[in-house]
Amino acid sequence: MPGLDPGGILSPVKKPLIIVESPTKARTIKKFLPRYVVKASVGHVRDLPKSTLGVDVENDFLPRYLTIKGKGDVIKELRSAVKSATDVYLATDPDREGEAIAWHLAELLKLPDPKRIELHEITKAAALAALKDYHHIDMDRVNAQQARRILDRLVGYKISPLLWAKVRGGLSAGRVQSVAVRLIVNREREIAAFIPKEYWSLTALLARAEAGTGPGADVTFSADLVSHGGKKLELHSQAETDAALQALEGAAYRVGSIKKREVRRNAPAPFTTSTLQQEASRKLKMRVRRAMQVAQALYEGVDLGASEGTVGLITYMRTDSTRISDQARDAAREFIVAEYGEAFHGGRRYAVREGAQDAHEAIRPTSVLHTPERLAGHLKREELRLYTLIWERFVASQMSQAVFDQTVVDVTAGEYGFRATGTVMRFPGFTRVYDEGKDEESAAKGRVRLPELNENEDLDCRKLEPKQHFTEPPPRYTEAALVKALEENGIGRPSTYSTIVETIQARGYVTQQERRFMPTEIGTAVNDLLVEHFPKILNLAFTAQMEGDLDKVADGQEDWVTLLRRFYGPFSGELEEAEKRLPRLELRDEPTDEICPKCGRPMVIKTGRFGRFISCTGYPECKTAKPIVKETGVACPKCAGAIVERRSKKGRTFYGCANYPNCDFISWDPVVTQRCPVCDSYVVSKTRRGGVTRLECAADRTHHVEAESPDDKEPVEA
Repeated sequence: MPGLDPGGILSPVKKPLIIVESPTKARTIKKFLPRYVVKASVGHVRDLPKSTLGVDVENDFLPRYLTIKGKGDVIKELRSAVKSATDVYLATDPDREGEAIAWHLAELLKLPDPKRIELHEITKAAALAALKDYHHIDMDRVNAQQARRILDRLVGYKISPLLWAKVRGGLSAGRVQSVAVRLIVNREREIAAFIPKEYWSLTALLARAEAGTGPGADVTFSADLVSHGGKKLELHSQAETDAALQALEGAAYRVGSIKKREVRRNAPAPFTTSTLQQEASRKLKMRVRRAMQVAQALYEGVDLGASEGTVGLITYMRTDSTRISDQARDAAREFIVAEYGEAFHGGRRYAVREGAQDAHEAIRPTSVLHTPERLAGHLKREELRLYTLIWERFVASQMSQAVFDQTVVDVTAGEYGFRATGTVMRFPGFTRVYDEGKDEESAAKGRVRLPELNENEDLDCRKLEPKQHFTEPPPRYTEAALVKALEENGIGRPSTYSTIVETIQARGYVTQQERRFMPTEIGTAVNDLLVEHFPKILNLAFTAQMEGDLDKVADGQEDWVTLLRRFYGPFSGELEEAEKRLPRLELRDEPTDEICPKCGRPMVIKTGRFGRFISCTGYPECKTAKPIVKETGVACPKCAGAIVERRSKKGRTFYGCANYPNCDFISWDPVVTQRCPVCDSYVVSKTRRGGVTRLECAADRTHHVEAESPDDKEPVEA
């Protein structure tokens, strides 16, 4: 009931207030905690100023925080909610960034004693437990975040003006992003310097000499030439291969030795942020940034209907720990035994990687009973695909080993030795649910069944197949491989990987071709300048050490101001020297075969503040410019021009005609090549709720359209 205030006027009953960052998270919590008021800060509320350094380097690096532009209404609403609250709980994300947001909220809202709670999963049980286990804001975490923010600001705001003056306007440097660019530049140079070496293989197609006429009597198997005279043999040329072929003419092939052994494969650990990003890239062809956006939606909550309401489906998605709770382990055991049988349960515990933070669990489903099949009708296509990956990986991590029988057969042919390897699965174990992807997919050589053979048994050689090969350079980084390299080198932390990957592309320092990174000319030039004049900033070991020092600050073992002093002294000296010695670089614009439609001069690719774009060489007299777009290979239904993939101002992908503005065709769904068989309208690939993708007539969605090929069923990857 309403109560009476001192003036005798009816006033509403006060409720406790929970403040989170995300409106989605707020809506989820409201539904299962109706007795609480839940508000969202919509991310950060204060930050360093954009136009100035905002750090007093002469006064212990005192930061000057300003209220973020456009947050006035949000802050006003929060202040009003605080006034009418019995208690205030700050439930921002359970990491350093979330801790800093909680501290900024406490400062801005003048909260004398805020209660900090951490939600590692957005479920009613977890929220109620967190409300009982509140604590004070962890200032060590806050100071670690402040130190990182100030380090990045010092590097960015001190080096970027040098690049503007000496290279080109609009460029910028980043403490961690520049190191990522260096990895890509170094790999490109390894590829350019690589000299292919020729080598040959010689494979014998063999069969049992006396196989009889029963089932499998004529089974052949392959064996590779591996030795000569009992020593390892490598063929480096066609001449060496021809000599071996000549020596093997008329040779008698016989089984030498047969070795059999049991091989076991352990289940992979549950996902960390890094391994989730890598696997989503490999298996789902999902961009790192997109994977984190989808994971955020799964964490913050999805409406599962009247029976369960809105609930967070996965634990917090920024973590580098493989630990899982005892309750989750017990639930997984019950599920595995009931679904697959006792033999499939493994219950393995995973050691936390050295240097990893163990504040959070691994990424896992909040309930193993929320199977992908049960959620198919409630999740969008991308959500279901990523959730399935997380669910399968978690369940598999608690399953038994996969067991294989491996047979190695050595075959003699005169002085030459051949070897055949066969692997047959005896027990699937965790592979019943999940198998890990690979960066460089290769043929599963050796996973074949060999015929039953006996030692000293004669064999028939049906064919000798020589093949020329060349060694290959190291591959360019995919997003998955780059994230893996960043983690292995200690560069960045789980919360920063996706930002690093996006930033280096947005700045025009790298591009992707066939999903692999290549440095641009300007990216290489800026990298070389920074390596020469700021060697520490671009040093992998130094950057990794800095991450370790920030971890020490978060753990209360290091003073954040001392860390900044230790960094800034040598850095300011390098900066002073660079200002004197940094040469002026003249970079050529990348030519294209396009001609300016307004003045007839050639068009070139330039790099600006927001990335690469096509511009007229007549600038500034002619200001013709256009974005670089991705072609889809589909003709425009309106004018027969090319359909290209574009981005709206808000970042949403759409598909439009390359002849814009002369042709205004636009579609929010990917357009495919075939036409509607009923009305001849164009057809789009539409993803409906629940993750179901199908082809639909754009004019009449009731018209049924069959895909001409499997590729037409999938929308174009953004």
